[in-house]
Amino acid sequence: MKEHILLTGGAGYIGSHTYVALIDAGYDVTILDNFQNASRSVVDRLEKLTGKPVTVADADVRDATTLAGLFSEHQFDAVVHFAALKAVSESVERPLDYFDVNISGLINLLRVMDAAGCRKIVFSSSATVYGVPDETPTPETAEFRAMNPYGQTKISGEQILNQLVAADDRWHVGILRYFNPAGAHESHLIGEDPRDIPNNLMPYIAKVAAGELAELQIFGDDYDTPDGTGVRDYIHVEDLARGHVLSLATLLGEDQSHLVNLGTGVGHSVQEVVAAYKRASNRDIPARVVERRAGDVPIYVAKADKAEEILGFRTQKTLDDMCASSWGWIVGPHSSEEPDG
Repeated sequence: MKEHILLTGGAGYIGSHTYVALIDAGYDVTILDNFQNASRSVVDRLEKLTGKPVTVADADVRDATTLAGLFSEHQFDAVVHFAALKAVSESVERPLDYFDVNISGLINLLRVMDAAGCRKIVFSSSATVYGVPDETPTPETAEFRAMNPYGQTKISGEQILNQLVAADDRWHVGILRYFNPAGAHESHLIGEDPRDIPNNLMPYIAKVAAGELAELQIFGDDYDTPDGTGVRDYIHVEDLARGHVLSLATLLGEDQSHLVNLGTGVGHSVQEVVAAYKRASNRDIPARVVERRAGDVPIYVAKADKAEEILGFRTQKTLDDMCASSWGWIVGPHSSEEPDG
């Protein structure tokens, strides 16, 4: 009998790619999403991509009644939890919304899971928890530094889960801290297309390449890096999705809780990403250097060996793969549809 997984936030950018990876791995999956940051058209595209009907609960993770009914209707073996607000700048403007959705939503989910006897969860965390780290590549042992409300919600979520595991050994938790997700599915049917001006580099570059934005702003070119621009660890979203499947398999097969970075362990500068996107799109990408942003660090790269040791996870796709898939998604048939989160 197939194991049944509840995928919260499963219609979003990373969630939709993880849905495909879970289906490919042989799991039954039910998506829970309120579509606040995702297009409803993604469901049709997931059906086309997988060749199977998609089971979706249109609901908010804070809705205890609907959640309880869902767990009563289905016998879930585990949860992969993405449902959260995720924009750093927005979290500074609306901290209470972020605490409500990201922390209260998690607590509500855990209460319902506990009552249903489902006590395995893969938690979507972030390298944001490191703030400005003292060392790079950055290991999982680096101290927490909350630089904004979004980062604080991820720290709080991790702490809640760790204290739950310490209090009740029936719980098993996979905490995945990912660095900079990028790219799109190789089919070009799903990908990242934010509704507003992007917070992340690659979708920003994509919109410049597509002519939707006039130019790319490069925040500083005088860092102590090979070309003076900031260096980040970019991980292809399909690699990231596969990391969630491996985390889930470890929880289900070995009852082994774990905390790992998901990244490549290799950094690329802003200029390197721009050059790669030019190759992929064959478009000019106008760029202008502006002042550094407060809080930005020169290099932000994952120490990624623990994920390989515990999960058997290694990335497979390159920066060129990320850019090519991103551009294929941007110019694909979805471009006339409502944007995804």
